[in-house]
Amino acid sequence: MPKIKKKKKVKSKIKKKAKLQSKNIIKKNQLKEKNTITFRKSKDPKNDDKIEIKKISKQPTEKRQYNIKDFVVYPKHGVGKIMAVEKAKIGQIDIQFYKIFIEKEKLTLTVPINQQSNLRPIATINQINKCVSILKTKPKIKRTMWSRRAQEYDQKINSGKIYELAEVVKDLNKNTDIIADQSYSERQLFEKAYERLKSEFEAVLNISQEDVQKKMDKALGRTQNLMTE
Repeated sequence: MPKIKKKKKVKSKIKKKAKLQSKNIIKKNQLKEKNTITFRKSKDPKNDDKIEIKKISKQPTEKRQYNIKDFVVYPKHGVGKIMAVEKAKIGQIDIQFYKIFIEKEKLTLTVPINQQSNLRPIATINQINKCVSILKTKPKIKRTMWSRRAQEYDQKINSGKIYELAEVVKDLNKNTDIIADQSYSERQLFEKAYERLKSEFEAVLNISQEDVQKKMDKALGRTQNLMTE
């Protein structure tokens, strides 16, 4: 009698494992169907065995929506303006995308709406004021090799984060416009960061380039050497 009980227990365990495995397989198949395509049986009774494949026709979109003439920031290129919202069809999928003009680089970008995680709206007035405060602080220079620091500065510039951009401008600022006071690579990185930050100041504050430069230079304590005859 005890031997029969053991066999029953083993059988019940095997059944439970089989049920769990079948449930997991069903879940995996359902996820695959949701992610890519949906299957439907043909309505024609003659073609009962055939399966129609219907592709997803709508493009998933993110919550943020931008309008034409809105300013946005694309991390690797800086401030741009949305010139148009256009549609295109690739295969059977309808795609919407932004046409963004980067004035500083004379470049037009095409960014699909469902990949707009690369974009961010331009800064607020409060963020601009905080950037001015950052520019007024003392530069922090690490005691590491310049090649490593240059790489870090470049990553900050292309991060698209306005506070990191302000930090690069502040750290590479030499309080002067004399070229000899900076190495070539330092000056290049400084000018790149300075121009990126300046273009965002212009878009937010809606003032002239000259006024923005004066505001930034005052915060940085830069002295302008005017040539007089």
